[in-house]
Amino acid sequence: MAKRIVILMLLAFTSISLSGCLVAESKYLKKAEEADTLGREAATLQEMHQKLSAENGALKAQLAKVREEAAGLAKEKEKLGADNKELEQVLRAKTDTLSQSVADLRQKVTDLETENTRLKAEIAETRKAREEKVREVSKTYEDLLDRMKGEIAQGQVTISELKGKLTVNMVDAILFDSGKAEVKQGGMEVLAKVVDILKGIQDKMIRIEGHTDNVQIVGNLTKRFPTNWELSAARAINVARYLQSQGIDPTVLVAVANGEYRPVASNDTEEGRAKNRRIEIVLVPRDAPDRP
Repeated sequence: MAKRIVILMLLAFTSISLSGCLVAESKYLKKAEEADTLGREAATLQEMHQKLSAENGALKAQLAKVREEAAGLAKEKEKLGADNKELEQVLRAKTDTLSQSVADLRQKVTDLETENTRLKAEIAETRKAREEKVREVSKTYEDLLDRMKGEIAQGQVTISELKGKLTVNMVDAILFDSGKAEVKQGGMEVLAKVVDILKGIQDKMIRIEGHTDNVQIVGNLTKRFPTNWELSAARAINVARYLQSQGIDPTVLVAVANGEYRPVASNDTEEGRAKNRRIEIVLVPRDAPDRP
């Protein structure tokens, strides 16, 4: 009996021990599984940590680059601000200069308009004076035509008017004897017809021009007139002296010798040579050159 009880007690103890071992093994397995899970999670987390660390490093590098670029942009902005300020000063200076230039140009335009108005008035006045002079010359021309119509009809005198220049052309035969330079009586009578008209002229020069043909002077006459120059000069001077003696102001008288060198016709015929032997009384403005 006692032996049976001991056996039963041993069996009970063994059962309890086996049960405890099974429970402990179950807990161990669970803990081991938990440990494996935690290990895997730890490895995953480690991997994530490494990845995040790498990303963090890249982000820090990007941040540094961005900051560097921002610093560069700030410097560029500062430089652009300085340049902009300098440009504003330059533009302001140019604007001031242009404004002054515009003001100067406006003043010049005003001055030119004033000068233009003055010149127009002077031109109108000059034109009026010229028209009056033309009318005066035309009246002189008409008076001479009337006074010398007889000589004109005989072909001894021609009178022409061109651009304010009036010319009385007299053949030498009505003023001089052949080979002589003194004005003959008949020539004085012809000249007397123009004296009163010439006396009334105030703003003209009276130019007396002597002309000859190309026939050379020969014989004893060469002692007095070696060439046609001297003959034409003597005749022009004697006409001028006669006009002076009749009261014409000598300061407006000019004597010119042309000799044979300004013919109005051919010297190949007697008729042509007769036209070339002449005295011309030319009325020209006071400021005109002596030679027409």
